Amino acid sequence: MTELMRTNPATIFCRSLAQLSVMLDKTGTAPELLAARLHPDMLPFAQQVRAAVSFSLRGCCPLAGLDVADFSAAPSLQEQIAQTMCYLMAIPAERFDGPPGRICRDRAGFADIALPSGEYLNLYILPNFYFHFGMVYAIARSAGAAIGKGDFDGYHAYAPGFSFERSDAP
Repeated sequence: MTELMRTNPATIFCRSLAQLSVMLDKTGTAPELLAARLHPDMLPFAQQVRAAVSFSLRGCCPLAGLDVADFSAAPSLQEQIAQTMCYLMAIPAERFDGPPGRICRDRAGFADIALPSGEYLNLYILPNFYFHFGMVYAIARSAGAAIGKGDFDGYHAYAPGFSFERSDAP
């Protein structure tokens, strides 16, 4: 097994949740942003944040053999993220080594799913987590928020004033 496959899933989620928190710090929580949507039939910004946070718990808890924790009653989105990160980082890494053949169950829309742990994480949880995380970014950008790819992934950096609209952009 490669080192990548042995990475504690809580570490992966917490890194992205920290970036989600950074984006929220930069965008604020004005009521018009919290209600903003990319399309009328999609979840609004606030629910996209909550869905991303929820998928981190819906992923890690079953993989660690725990009941899914829920911090959706937190007084703010930032507090929900903070409580979730504290909870995830407190899960001992060895809990994720669970029994071979562990089956994880969840509800995907109107479908009940039951997948082996590796498929559950890599083919269901991570794509859904990053879908909602990406929607948060897209809604914030479409609402004019001054965030960029570096705020999304925590790695990219561009010179002040850089724009891909310029003809000399790489």
